[in-house]
Amino acid sequence: MAFGAETTRTSDITFVRGTQREIACECWCTSKGKITPLMIKLPDEDGEMQIIRDIMVHSQEKRLYAGIPSLEYDCTLGIGGRQVRVCLIFYQTEGRWVLNFR
Repeated sequence: MAFGAETTRTSDITFVRGTQREIACECWCTSKGKITPLMIKLPDEDGEMQIIRDIMVHSQEKRLYAGIPSLEYDCTLGIGGRQVRVCLIFYQTEGRWVLNFR
């Protein structure tokens, strides 16, 4: 078995824990390919779009969720005068963002 002998990775996770919400995210991409989230939009409980610009990124990590490559950002968001710790996840092959509340 020359191929596939080393298929297990520590960063391969089968599912994401927590409550996920689909979001829109405005990003800055550097010339080296690093992506930095600048602003997110998500609907609130009343269906109105909320804009969050107060984003502090603590760390960024490349992950595989069930074989799907993604970038996971450990962040703190300023929402309604409170600081909320969340994960922003960018699914690279799908080109979509989710906000994961822990």
